[in-house]
Amino acid sequence: MKTFSFKGLLLNDGWVENASVKVDEKGIIQAITSNESTEKSDFINGYALPGFQNAHSHAFQYAMAGLAEVHDVQHTSDNFWSWREAMYKLALNVSPEQLEGIATMLYAEMVRHGYTHVAEFHYVHHDKNGQHYDNLAEMGSRLVAAAKLAGINITLVPIFYQKGGFGKDPVEGQKRFISKDIDTYLALLEASREVCKDYDGANIAMGMHSMRGVDPSDIAEIAKSGPQDIPFHIHIAEQLKEIEDCKAFLGKRPVEWFVDNVELNDRFHLVHATHLTKEETTAIAKSGANVVICPTTEGNLGDGIFPLIDYQKMGGNWSIGTDSHIGINPLEELRLLDYGQRLISHDRDTFAGKHGDSGLFAIQTALLAGRKAMNNYHHDYFSVGQRFNASILDASTPLLSVCSSENLTSSIVYTADASHQWGTIVNGSIQSKGKHVHHDAILNQFQKTLGELKNR
Repeated sequence: MKTFSFKGLLLNDGWVENASVKVDEKGIIQAITSNESTEKSDFINGYALPGFQNAHSHAFQYAMAGLAEVHDVQHTSDNFWSWREAMYKLALNVSPEQLEGIATMLYAEMVRHGYTHVAEFHYVHHDKNGQHYDNLAEMGSRLVAAAKLAGINITLVPIFYQKGGFGKDPVEGQKRFISKDIDTYLALLEASREVCKDYDGANIAMGMHSMRGVDPSDIAEIAKSGPQDIPFHIHIAEQLKEIEDCKAFLGKRPVEWFVDNVELNDRFHLVHATHLTKEETTAIAKSGANVVICPTTEGNLGDGIFPLIDYQKMGGNWSIGTDSHIGINPLEELRLLDYGQRLISHDRDTFAGKHGDSGLFAIQTALLAGRKAMNNYHHDYFSVGQRFNASILDASTPLLSVCSSENLTSSIVYTADASHQWGTIVNGSIQSKGKHVHHDAILNQFQKTLGELKNR
C-alpha cells in the first residue's frame, strides 16, 4: 500500500483540503480521506486534478511539429491540403522502430503536461511499400510499447482508411494507410486488440479516417454491424473543401449524411466537426454523441472554429485532443477553445456552465467526454476501486499559493502553464516530477530517431 497526501484534491463536489489517497500495488484507490496525518504518507504540496484525457493523437506527426511554418511567398496558398503533403512524406518514411521512438517521447511529454490517457488515432499500418507486416498490427504494437515505457494509458484506435477522396482511389502518399474493405479492416482491428494485451494500461477502440477516406456505405455498415461495445472515432467536416466535395458526391454535407445514416449514441466521437449548420449542431448534441476539439491544431491548420456556444446550449458533450501536437498542454487547449468563442461572441461566459465556474466546467466536460473516448464511463473524478490518475499543480507557485478554494480551479485553468506542473501520477505511480522519470533515455532515443529521419 502507498498513500499520497495533497494540499488539495478535486472531487466532484469541490476541493478537499489536506486530502490523502491510499492505493494498492496496482494503483487502485483503496481509500480517500481528509485531514489525515502526513507522517506516514508521501506529502505533495500540490493540488491534484483528475488526469487529463487526450482524445485525439497522431503520434508520428510530433516529428514534424513546427516544420510547416516556413512558407513559399510565391505560392498562392499554404493550407491544410499543402500541409497534408508534408505529413504524407513523413508517413512514408518512418519505420516501426522510429515510430516507437517518436511516440515514446511524445507520450512522455504528454505525461509531463498532465495527460494520463491518450486515444491514438492510428493509420500508418503497413510497410514502406504499402504491404502488410507479418503482424498486421506491427505499427500499433510499437505505439502500445511506447505508451508502456512512457507510463501513459493508451486507447489504440486502428483506423479504417480506404479511399483517396470521395469516390477516388488512394494516392501514393496514402499507401501505408489502406485497408481495402471491411473484412480487411476488421482483421486489423482484431490484431490491434491482441497487441493491447501486452500492456494493462491499453485498450481498443475503432475508427474511420473520414467520410472522404472510407466509402460512406462501408462507414454505415461497420457502424451497424461492427463491434458495439467500444468507442467509434471519425474525422468529420474539418475543411470547407471536404464539405463541398461531399455535397457533390452524396448530395449532402458530411455530418448531415452521417446523422441520417448512422444511429448515433454516446460511443461516437466526431473529431473536429468544425463546419456545421445549426441543424447539424443540434443533431449531434441531441444524439448524445461527442465532439473531439483540437484547438491548437485546428488553429495551426486554419480549420476554423467549432460552434461551441450553440452546441453547449443544446447539451452537447466535448473533449480535447492534441492531434498534430503543435501544442501538448491541456490547459492551453482549454484556454484557446474558450478564447476563440469569446472573440466571436464578445461574451466571457463560454465555459460558465450551470454553476458559473468556467474552470470547473472546462475540466469536468473535457474529462467525462474524454473518458468516454477511452471507453471509461465513470463519472467520479476519483473513487475507490478505480486507478489513481492525477495531474498535480504546484501549490507554491505565486498565484496558487494565495488562492481561495472557490477561485482555485479557474486560477489553474486560466493562469497555469507547464512551469506550474508539480508532476503526474499514472495508475498510482509518479511518472513525472518536473520531468519524466525516464526522460534522459527516452530523449536519447528520440534524438537518434530524428537524426535518422533527417527531417528537422
